[in-house]
Amino acid sequence: MSALKQTLTTEAKAIGFAKIGVCRPTDIAEAGARLHAFVAAGHHGQMGWLADRIAWRSDPSALWPEAKSVIMLADLYTPNHDPLAILQEKSRAAISVYAQNKDYHDVVKKRLKRLGRWLLEQAGEDHQIKVFVDTAPVMEKPLAQAAGLGWQGKHTNLLARDLGNFFFLGAIFTTVPLEPDSPDVSHCGSCTACLDICPTKAFPAPYQLDARRCISYLTIEHKGPLDPDLRSALGNRIYGCDDCLAVCPWNKFAQTATEMRYAPRGDLRAPNLAELVQLDDQGFRDRFSGSPIKRIGRDRFVRNVLYAIGNSGDAGLIEMARSLVDDPDAAVSDAAKWALEQRP
Repeated sequence: MSALKQTLTTEAKAIGFAKIGVCRPTDIAEAGARLHAFVAAGHHGQMGWLADRIAWRSDPSALWPEAKSVIMLADLYTPNHDPLAILQEKSRAAISVYAQNKDYHDVVKKRLKRLGRWLLEQAGEDHQIKVFVDTAPVMEKPLAQAAGLGWQGKHTNLLARDLGNFFFLGAIFTTVPLEPDSPDVSHCGSCTACLDICPTKAFPAPYQLDARRCISYLTIEHKGPLDPDLRSALGNRIYGCDDCLAVCPWNKFAQTATEMRYAPRGDLRAPNLAELVQLDDQGFRDRFSGSPIKRIGRDRFVRNVLYAIGNSGDAGLIEMARSLVDDPDAAVSDAAKWALEQRP
């Protein structure tokens, strides 16, 4: 390992990243074909941005031809509690672990910029960097596997033998030539725990996802009413889903995250559905300021809460949906009517 790369690794750990690896922009040639097949099958649902920028996403070297290296970094948010326990508390909302505090985009990007500045100081101002956190046409998971951080499991998320699978990914593209790491390979073996637990059967096959059936997609990305056949399977999940991550056996080797900005906020760990369903637009924005939840807006959020209320089996809670039957948002109104229909 070169001296620069060795000190880069040390600096990344000092900044707070759990793991670092390097690959070349050309190291994921096969990922483009998989992405094209995913889009051709319609598995991306309403995420039109996947199709619109597929050329860049399929080929990192086309995104920035001058880049010589891609530095991939993992930032742990491993919970210190069982994310599945909340699913038994039907009157409370299940929010994905990653969204229970600060928006990870802000936290990870600041760390990436700090590490990038350090790299430029070492390599010289003639070089350049670009940092990405889940908002650009970059295939972070294939790049992370190529950089040796871990592998894409049967649930299509990245996991690692030393990290489990509760971690964010960040990327630094740079003109600095760095020695690449060896890619990782799958260590899933015959395990199918992540596939078996999925409430909506969103995996057509191992290592394949149909986002149109994924609860994370349905509660976050999908606009408008959800397919009535899928609503009951949501249970009390109102933002994201941790099921396939939580059951992965590799989590037993993971360290608990130490970044306090990822620790669950008291009002988001197990909030009452009765409180959330009453939020108006201003109340929603106030409550979720600085949270990734804010981006879906009040209407989509309350729609999800109403589905959870309908699934609660609590007649008193379900009755609260009546006040939203005439909501100006069509999806909220539809969800309120559906919830009332579920009254025991």
